[in-house]
Amino acid sequence: MKFYNREKELEQLAVIRQRSFDNHSQMSVITGRRRIGKTKLILKSCDGTPTVYLFVSRNNEATLCRRFSETTRMALGCYVPDGINSFVQLFEQLMVVGKTTPFNLVIDEFQEFFNINPSVFSGMQDVWDRYKDVTHVNFIASGSVYTLMHQIFMDYKEPLYGRCDTIIHVRPFTTAVIRQILSDHYPQYTNDDLLALFTVTGGVPKYVELLMDRRAFTVNDIIGRVTEENSIFLEEGTILLAQEFGKKYGNYFSILSAIAAGKNTLPEITQAVGETSVGGMLLRLEEDYEIISKKRPILSKERSQNVRYEIADNFLRFWFRYVTRNQDLLQMGLNDKMRDIVIADYPTYSGLTLEAWFRQKLKEERRYRNIGSWWNTTKGAKTDQMEVDIVAIPSDTDTPALVAEVKRQRKNFKPERFEEKVAHLRDKILHGYEIRSRILTLEDM
Repeated sequence: MKFYNREKELEQLAVIRQRSFDNHSQMSVITGRRRIGKTKLILKSCDGTPTVYLFVSRNNEATLCRRFSETTRMALGCYVPDGINSFVQLFEQLMVVGKTTPFNLVIDEFQEFFNINPSVFSGMQDVWDRYKDVTHVNFIASGSVYTLMHQIFMDYKEPLYGRCDTIIHVRPFTTAVIRQILSDHYPQYTNDDLLALFTVTGGVPKYVELLMDRRAFTVNDIIGRVTEENSIFLEEGTILLAQEFGKKYGNYFSILSAIAAGKNTLPEITQAVGETSVGGMLLRLEEDYEIISKKRPILSKERSQNVRYEIADNFLRFWFRYVTRNQDLLQMGLNDKMRDIVIADYPTYSGLTLEAWFRQKLKEERRYRNIGSWWNTTKGAKTDQMEVDIVAIPSDTDTPALVAEVKRQRKNFKPERFEEKVAHLRDKILHGYEIRSRILTLEDM
């Protein structure tokens, strides 16, 4: 698949590179979840300029240094003495080269030094502080484990705190880019095919690429490729979360499984998981790992206890709903049975991701300062008695507030009931706003 999007990131990285080559060394940090395209972005930004790319695998430090030394010789054509067994020594050699030769130094999976030799970070701090102002190295550190990368560079107790000049967090593709990719590969796509691609991948570039390469363009083909035997998607959730959570991933898995099953309030999650410390783990999932998000009715007070939780990552939401629930089928090799389950449930499940599609699309338009949903908080009211899928508060007085109901099919829309909800919102929270009400369906994607 060709390289898509990332124009802003490439422009930013080009400015940083030029600054480091012309003035003095710069340190940049690139973070983002696994498969988000960090490495492709970095290497694309380095095209046509001298680059040393070092991938930190879990290995003996001396073994890594031998490989890194050879890589440096080949990339820069410079002298690197044999027998370097310390990465800090090699880093100093690289910075010395940077006195006379401007180049990009990319260290991928940088956080792995935690498992190899944590003292590397303090050694690098010393070298960087001594050489950065007299060298021309465009140093880029990249890592998939968000919590560790954040700790290394943003925790004031860590040696490299305050050293990086720029932090770029790589996000999934926008709705427009997802549409463009599917259109390029399959011009006759339907909006249901587009929704299926968004539902499964959430715009994560590697997932999109894998499906496009396998010519999975339609709803059934996408689901078939994801659920087939030996599909990387089946193990991806475990790998992704085990990286972040480490040995304690079991408790977090239980919480995420409960949320995926529709248990989205604190009492429901606590009852499902059977743990008393759920509140703390939910806080970490939200603030440290950024895997879940906390929702309140739009315009409600920040301290309101009327809270719902949802899995923020589309792929993980899909994975917990279907893959973890059907492990028995997968263990027995009955992947076709799981595929049939997903296909049968898809019309119901994709209605939820259709809401997510429209919310994301509205955010990308940048016309609204607050986009969310609203539900009735009256004591004793049924949870579905008064609920609105999307409410968007404008960022300027010239734009009306948007109140929208989302349905896969327009025929399922009940206009009289919707007008009741709009009138209620106008009286309760949107008084003073001009209101535009809409029904959003597959046709409006």
